[in-house]
Parts: sequence; structure tokens; C-alpha cells
Amino acid sequence: MIEVNNREISLNREPFIIAEISANHCGSLDIALKSIASAKECGVDAVKLQTYKAGSMTLNSDKQDFLIKDGLWKGYKLYDLYEEACTPYEWHKKLFNYADDLGITIFSSPFDNEAVDFLDDLNAPAFKIASFEIVDLELIKYSASKGKPLLISTGMASEEEIDEAVKVAKDYGNGQILLFHCISSYPAPTKDANVGLIKTLRDKYKVEVGLSDHTLTNTTAISAVCMGASAIEKHFIIDKNIQGPDSSFSIEPKQLKDLKISTNEAWLSVGTGNFDRSQNEIKNKVFRRSLYFVKNIKSGEIVTADAVRSIRPGFGIAPKYLNEIVNKKRVKKDVYIGDRVEWELLN
Repeated sequence: MIEVNNREISLNREPFIIAEISANHCGSLDIALKSIASAKECGVDAVKLQTYKAGSMTLNSDKQDFLIKDGLWKGYKLYDLYEEACTPYEWHKKLFNYADDLGITIFSSPFDNEAVDFLDDLNAPAFKIASFEIVDLELIKYSASKGKPLLISTGMASEEEIDEAVKVAKDYGNGQILLFHCISSYPAPTKDANVGLIKTLRDKYKVEVGLSDHTLTNTTAISAVCMGASAIEKHFIIDKNIQGPDSSFSIEPKQLKDLKISTNEAWLSVGTGNFDRSQNEIKNKVFRRSLYFVKNIKSGEIVTADAVRSIRPGFGIAPKYLNEIVNKKRVKKDVYIGDRVEWELLN
């Protein structure tokens, strides 16, 4: 179990749903504010930002290494992409204050130590380590040292890399760790989701596990909850017509609202895994089969095979006792067709 802004995240609570705004403000503070308000209206638990400067992410270089040659952002120079996608530092305080006024949790992904300090000064309740940064153990170490919950995405990571990240987070942090299973593909095909890994991560690392979901529907998130995900993160945009770097693999308000509702229903459906039956089910036991007399019998007569049957409803003796009764028991008084077979009638 971990807590983010006094909200428990564990299998004992409905999934913690995070709307990832990322670059979906599309360079507009007004859109960023509207995104937070819309996420709150959708009923989710938190919104998340990304905190970096283009210069802290990469070099402003035209060399081939710094050019994106395929995929969603083909044609971009790394520096230009991050310059366009970043959430300006000067917006953060206003965004944090606005979220606080609305009563929705807000936190962010820092990408360097400066961003960690900046977010710490804003009293961010947690830090999220992005998939691409899971190999930056110094960043994990520094983030963990602030004594706040650490959420770490595992996209692209090998088992050894996850081992290293979790060890550093545990050695230098407060022990509150949540791993996000993640497929770093934009968008991610549902067939590649591999949500079965969620249980593996939970069993191996003994930490909370969620899903950072880049698929285009909510199906994978619902499946993840059934596999033990206690948190779901999904990229969110208020209107795909805005067109931004992340818009093509983000969901809109209607889908976000459905995500909150459907993952909660999935969590409820998982239950405890024990043999206790629902109270709603117990009342229907009366419609089970049980033993009834289908022939009139005089007091003292033996119960023959043609005198009783297993039929509905379930007020009589259970059918499993049929062989203990037929040709072995007598009735204590006259019984009639439609009477229940009950032990007190037999001797």
C-alpha cells in the first residue's frame, strides 16, 4: 500500500486513476487549466504533468543522432519536439493551485534534479519516473531521497533494469513504490499489452503495481485491474481536434469518465477470491432442487423410489440424501403430493 495526497493506493481500494496531460495543453495555459477541470468532472483521482526544459532533455543539435527518423514524431529534431511539448515552469504554480482549489491531486514527472527540486518546492505529493528514465538511476536516487512516493514506469525495461531501479528506490526512498507496467509504443496495440506481467511484478517486487496504458481503448485497463493493477494512468486530451504531439494516443472526456466507472466495476467484480457467497446470491437458494413427495403415503409406510423426486424449489432435504431415504426411511405421519421431504417427518 502507498499513499498519494492521503489517498490509499492498494488492492483494498478502487483503482487510482491518473489523467496524464503531458503535451496535450498544446502550448496553451488555458487548455491546461481546462484539462484539469475536465479531469475533475470525469471523476478521476489525479492529473499528471511532465516537468522539463528542452535543454535539460537533449542538445539543440542537427546531427543525425538527434533527428527522429520514424514513428509518431518522425521528422522532428529532439530539441524541437521537447520545446513544443514541455509544460513551462512558470505555469506550474498556477496549475498546482488550480488543482488544489478543485480538490484533485496533481503531481508530475521530473526529468532532472532541477525539476525534482522545483516540484518538491511546489509540495508535489509524489514523483513519477517515466519509462525512458528508468535507466537514469541517479534521477531515481535523487527523486527517492525527497521521501515521497515514487511511481516508476517500466516500458522497454528488462528485468535487470527493473531490479536496479527498484533497489535504488528502496535504498534511498521511503519505501512507497508503485511500478507501472507499460508498453512504450504510441499507440500500443492491445495484443502487445501483456497485462499478465502485472501479477509477476507484484509477486516479485512486493510493491503496488499499476498500468500506464497507451492503447486506444479502455479494455486493457479493465483487464489490468483484474490482474491486480491498483492504479491506471492514461493520456488525456479535452478534444482531439486540438492536435498536439500526444493527441493521437490520448482519450477524451467521455472515455476518461468511462475509464473511471469501468475500472471501478472491474475492481468490484474481482472480489476476495474466497468461497464466501454473495448475499444477493443466497436468497436464490430457494430455486435450487430439493426432495419433495410426489405420492401420497400413509403414516408408517416406507418411502419408495416412486414417492420422492428431486425438483425445484429448494425448501426440502438436499438431493444428495436421496439414497439415504429411499427404501430406508418411513414416514411418521400421512404425507401428500407437494409436501417437502424433511428429516423430522422420517424415522
